[in-house]
Amino acid sequence: MKKLILYTALLGLPLLSQAQAPAPAPAQQQPIALMNGIAHLGNGQVIQNSAILIRDGKIENVVDATNARLALDGYEVISVEGQHVYPGFILPYTNLGLREVDAVRSTIDDAEVGDFNPNVRSLIAYNTDSEVIPTVRTNGILMAQVAPRGGLISGSSSVVALDAWNWEDAVVQEDDGLWMNWPSIYRRTGWWAEPGPIEKNKNYDKQKADIESFLGSAVAYSQGGKPKETNLKLEAMKGLFDGSKRLYITANYAKEIVEAVKTAQKYGVKNIVVVEAEDALYVQDFLKENNIPVLVANLHRLPDRPEDDVDLPYKLPALLQKAGITVGLLYDDLKSSRNLPFFAGTAAAYGVEREEALKMITSNTAKILGVDDRAGTLEKGKRAILFVSQGDALDMRTNNVSMAFIDGRKLNLTSRHIELYEKFKNKYEAQPGQ
Repeated sequence: MKKLILYTALLGLPLLSQAQAPAPAPAQQQPIALMNGIAHLGNGQVIQNSAILIRDGKIENVVDATNARLALDGYEVISVEGQHVYPGFILPYTNLGLREVDAVRSTIDDAEVGDFNPNVRSLIAYNTDSEVIPTVRTNGILMAQVAPRGGLISGSSSVVALDAWNWEDAVVQEDDGLWMNWPSIYRRTGWWAEPGPIEKNKNYDKQKADIESFLGSAVAYSQGGKPKETNLKLEAMKGLFDGSKRLYITANYAKEIVEAVKTAQKYGVKNIVVVEAEDALYVQDFLKENNIPVLVANLHRLPDRPEDDVDLPYKLPALLQKAGITVGLLYDDLKSSRNLPFFAGTAAAYGVEREEALKMITSNTAKILGVDDRAGTLEKGKRAILFVSQGDALDMRTNNVSMAFIDGRKLNLTSRHIELYEKFKNKYEAQPGQ
């Protein structure tokens, strides 16, 4: 029996090995020069004929190759003529690497039991071997903010680069902020296939009071000097009051957004970001006055209110930008998060200038997450996190990533999706008519 079990297990090894994510790329060995590409810098500027020099994992220079004279001895010169070069796209508020298969509980590690878990750190649960990670890289998403879910205060997120052996190597910004899920005033009944009526949340006032009580305890703890006993939950909250951490608040209805922000401000939270924010347009003046950036979720949907313009979700980034609000975009669905660039493309089609739309998934998001000094644009001195596409990366018809780099390391762009595509493409092309 033991021999049979061992033999059966060994038979399965080749299948498992095929399903492995590709190994991380080796360290950059020599300087690289990407020549003659159309460089979209991520700050609104475009260089039509660029030279991008990469040395020791950082961008050494970005210049107009038409006017510059460069000494490229010792460089690996790569021609990307006619192709587009972009800073790596950034996917905020994602459970990438924390959730693999929805139907398999052992692959899900994105939420803890209980309402208040600020001490939970998503970073140490981040699985760099996730098969989902390579699928998002093929659309130019090279960085992500891995965040926990569930409860009223879920825990802390961290920003990672999407090619590493372990979470220690992946980290770009450790514990960048805490996540609060502001309770909803209303709740939807039924489910997506059979939606029921919208009902008022009878527990709203209690949940709001619980949050205020916890914030009050956290403030008192942070001001009390060195405690006799460390409270891990309250210790994790300290960064909110000295400005070293951001508070990301998920809220949708207008009243929820205003009450959430005012509550956080009441207890001295320095840096606040509103996330999802379906009703942000209705409180745009409030957000502008309080200098609150917004991460807008899921543009490809219908509006919440039947009386709203059917295209309102598509127009929302443009309307918020026009109001002077810093806008980033997120895709709150792990299975489809690789399509984040096309949210920016939709925003560009509905009122946002194209390079400004690009900023909503590069430099704007980097600024909101606090990593704009290292990433988000193609600039001298920043980490060499960038990719090359054969066409416009914001257009699903033309985005075709030909190469990508993280810290100057050229990535293997193979993914499970590509393997399956090649498998069945070869099968049916080899057997026409079947």
